Amino acid sequence: MSISSPLAPLLTSDEQQRYHRHLILPEVGEEGQRRLKASRVLLVGAGGLGAPAALYLAAAGIGHLGIVDADSVELSNLQRQVIHDTRDVDRAKVASAEARIHALNPHVDVTAYRTRLTSSNAMELLADYDVIIDGSDNFATRYLVNDACVLLGKPDVSGSVLRFEGQASVFAAGDGPCYRCLFREPPPPALVQNCVDSGVLGVVPGLIGIIQAAETIKLITGIGETLVGRLLLVDTLRMRFRTIDLQKDPDCVACGRHEITSLIDYDVFCGLARHAAEPAGDAAVDEITPTALAARLERGDAPLLLDVREPHEWAIVRLPDARLVPLDSVPDVLETLDRTAEIVVYCHHGLRSAAAVDWLREQGFARVRNLVGGIDRWTIDVDPSLRRY
Repeated sequence: MSISSPLAPLLTSDEQQRYHRHLILPEVGEEGQRRLKASRVLLVGAGGLGAPAALYLAAAGIGHLGIVDADSVELSNLQRQVIHDTRDVDRAKVASAEARIHALNPHVDVTAYRTRLTSSNAMELLADYDVIIDGSDNFATRYLVNDACVLLGKPDVSGSVLRFEGQASVFAAGDGPCYRCLFREPPPPALVQNCVDSGVLGVVPGLIGIIQAAETIKLITGIGETLVGRLLLVDTLRMRFRTIDLQKDPDCVACGRHEITSLIDYDVFCGLARHAAEPAGDAAVDEITPTALAARLERGDAPLLLDVREPHEWAIVRLPDARLVPLDSVPDVLETLDRTAEIVVYCHHGLRSAAAVDWLREQGFARVRNLVGGIDRWTIDVDPSLRRY
């Protein structure tokens, strides 16, 4: 499968020298290189996946790269997000990426969108591009990108990573399946692991991001066999690669029955905004913000603080007088907790603690609450002197 790509004007002498190793490949040649030059590729995310993809696409001579990302560079990004460097810490990721791309290849035009991709802007942003590379790190954005690509008829070059593993495919291309054919429904938020909490070996997103770049080049030039209809699974601990054949689902609400005719609220769809969809009441007491908790502690009205992170996280930073009980160990200490006491549970970003709060409420703990945003938000809103990780 290949996209319909026009030919750019003839290559300049500088471009002929720069892309010489492409030009002597019979499968690419000058025609293929001119197709790359004429193409427009949008990267959703300038992080672990988008960084290597952007670098190699720029080096390959993609004519126009768009980059969507709302975040700034953090020191912890540099272990894998190789398009940024130490001098870019606190700089907008899109600005850092744009500067690096121009330094690598001044022939590439870059459009930087410092914004979060949402249901309100996705159709407009994606419409101007030939190929979409999904380098996001959450299910809500993956479903958003997929649905927008299906509606617009754009190929979605998808990748994801966690710990030592990664996967890649090309969705919504031609007669191939879309992301919803493989994952009809998102997993419950409490069961979702992410790189922030579970970690990732830095080279894994580099590997998957380069695979995404390779698939994009093949789609544009029409060479080789793409991952349309196949899911590539990579296990770097055992260094094993395998592919699973995928079938288009005729009952898929996106690309099968075409029931999705417009974009929806993907945070609600993925269960990330459940409180916003519920009436005030119990939901309002399920959570407490860091500033509200800090005010409580300041006046001596301290609840029991339950830290459900892992010991190595506890060693980095913790709240005063908290009790460490890793999430998997909470059932083991149930009988040591006072069911009548007020308990505030926290973790790194609030996901693990939310799961603990839900479970404790099922066990009869009526006064248990989740610290919104976890200890990371505490370090931002309350005590910036604490170490972030």
